[in-house]
Amino acid sequence: MNRLPLQFLPTFRLAAETQNLRATAQTLHLTHSAVSQQIRLLEEQLGFELFDRTGRKIRLNRAGEIFLRSVSSGLREIHAGAQAAQAQASGPDQLLRLTVLPSFANRWLLPRLGRWHLQHPRLRLDLDASVQIVDLEEEGFHAGIRSGTGPWPGLVSEPLFDLPVELIVVGSPTAAKRLAGKPPEAFAAEALLGDAGAWTRWFNACGVTPGSFRPVATFNDYGLMLQAAEQNLGLALGRELLAADAVSEGRLVQLSPVAILSEGSHSYHLVYPERLREWEPLRLVRRWLSEEASLTHEMLRVLRTAPDKLAR
Repeated sequence: MNRLPLQFLPTFRLAAETQNLRATAQTLHLTHSAVSQQIRLLEEQLGFELFDRTGRKIRLNRAGEIFLRSVSSGLREIHAGAQAAQAQASGPDQLLRLTVLPSFANRWLLPRLGRWHLQHPRLRLDLDASVQIVDLEEEGFHAGIRSGTGPWPGLVSEPLFDLPVELIVVGSPTAAKRLAGKPPEAFAAEALLGDAGAWTRWFNACGVTPGSFRPVATFNDYGLMLQAAEQNLGLALGRELLAADAVSEGRLVQLSPVAILSEGSHSYHLVYPERLREWEPLRLVRRWLSEEASLTHEMLRVLRTAPDKLAR
């Protein structure tokens, strides 16, 4: 076997994953013929075909499947090595790339970044807010904050909060004044934000069987729902953790002491590759997140026992 044209391996991997040369060409900003030629040259150097071809269609054959596993593993190792070398060589003004869920970024992380920058002014954070679960090393991230139970293959997972995921009812100060002293069944007549099933469970936890009701809006992001509640667009049944800052600051009011566990939702975890565990920027981020989580635990304890934080 002659020397492999390594520069064609990323093209092969993408073509093998999509099994579509045109889509591969568009992604790599190449012509269809250029992609086809690269694959042909790679096959010539290997001495066997990687794809079965029928007209313009391609399908990875058995040899191609075996080769793809090795290529994918090798490219990941190369990328991981380059990332580790970059981290080591970046000097005092280092950059840590972190992928975060949008709701967590907006409602918890961003309000605390001022303290981070005061403590570590030369360590920059590059935050990417996305609901997509990405391959950290493939996409160039050093760590991520995810919601779930894990494990995430190939990654170390550290829970950030030792708390059950509870949903509480919150509303604007205006809504709180309007509902002061009213029983839970009165909430059914309000504009409700969130999942109807969750609201039914909350009413049941209050010992109430509400009449017909339908939330005026549902959201795929708790942060947006809580923002809508702050704008007095309705009552939100949202994550206590994400609502806590707004309740503490008076932008939202917890309207009832009754809370329910969130079905299908899990706590937040910091995930990262094992090889970066002792990398100084990540070590500092881990310690800072732990400190901030402890402060949040204390804030929630105070809110749960402070009668002035509940609407009466």
